[in-house]
Amino acid sequence: MSKQRSRDTEIEVALRRELHRLGLRYRVHRRPVRAVRREADVVFGPAKVAVFVDGCFWHGCPEHGTWPKRNGEFWRAKIEGNRDRDANTDRVLDEAGWLAVRVWEHEDPAAAASRVREAVLERRRRLA
Repeated sequence: MSKQRSRDTEIEVALRRELHRLGLRYRVHRRPVRAVRREADVVFGPAKVAVFVDGCFWHGCPEHGTWPKRNGEFWRAKIEGNRDRDANTDRVLDEAGWLAVRVWEHEDPAAAASRVREAVLERRRRLA
């Protein structure tokens, strides 16, 4: 498992390529809120939008997530802990005035980029 990439995964790069194609500019792998030791995969600072690309296995996708049979108790605790941490991150960002957008690894990058773009444009309109 140590060989699993945590940054610049295929879906992450494809999403960033689509966001750039749509004319959006962003920062990569930044902490939206300095007090929280969690990095977002894509950050739109002025609009206060943080995008997280979640892997189906690691974050327990309801569509594609699987529960390993071998060492099942450990993996269930690990994946549910990841889900709890994600929910906590979303709550902390919300309290700080940020919008967390979650993208599953199985999503079409163009559709996900379009969803992110709408969120960013809406936040820009609201904050302007």
